[in-house]
Amino acid sequence: MDEHPRLADAMQRLQALARPDQLAGMARFGMTAEHRLGASVPSLRALAKDLGREHSLALAMHATGVPDAQILAAYLAEPKHFSVSEMNTWAARFTAWDTCDQACTNAFAPSPLAWARVPVWAADEREFVRRAAFALLAALAVHDKRAPDERFLAQLPLIEAHADDDRNFVKKAVNWALRQIGKRNAALLVPALDIALALKQRPERSARWIGSDAWRELHPRLERTR
Repeated sequence: MDEHPRLADAMQRLQALARPDQLAGMARFGMTAEHRLGASVPSLRALAKDLGREHSLALAMHATGVPDAQILAAYLAEPKHFSVSEMNTWAARFTAWDTCDQACTNAFAPSPLAWARVPVWAADEREFVRRAAFALLAALAVHDKRAPDERFLAQLPLIEAHADDDRNFVKKAVNWALRQIGKRNAALLVPALDIALALKQRPERSARWIGSDAWRELHPRLERTR
């Protein structure tokens, strides 16, 4: 496939944002992966605004494998133009939580294909593909204003099923999804708290952590609604 005509210029502009002195600090927060430039999120957003949304350029940027380019791609993508294959390809490339979460929040959540990806990716054993399922669910809980409560209730069994995954970036995303569903509205708060309480009593360490952390954040909200 021919290189996108704007890719070389976009990559040159991206490389000008590199902050190699920040890489060690970013790595301490889990923002790792090869070829990272260390660009800040505000600078990436500013570059994306200047470049303008263009789905084909986003696909080319993501394919470079440079984490900063993949985050930039999430801002350039046109969600309505994603195919299932493209979304799966991006998910398979994730090697760090920030590239995963930026794509889920900015590129995937507004796509009409988003909901169908959640159970598929949750069933995938790859760490960052599974994280993508729950990061996407968390993003949908915040941004899909039209989704009925039943859609979120139907995802709670997925949270229960994968709460035993002790991998750091999976369990944190499962927890994130549970908390965001509970915070969405009063009708979802009680079911989310029920799941949190059940997880607190599970034998698996990851499930207990997910449940306890979600309970700490959500239970005060229940008190305020009474």
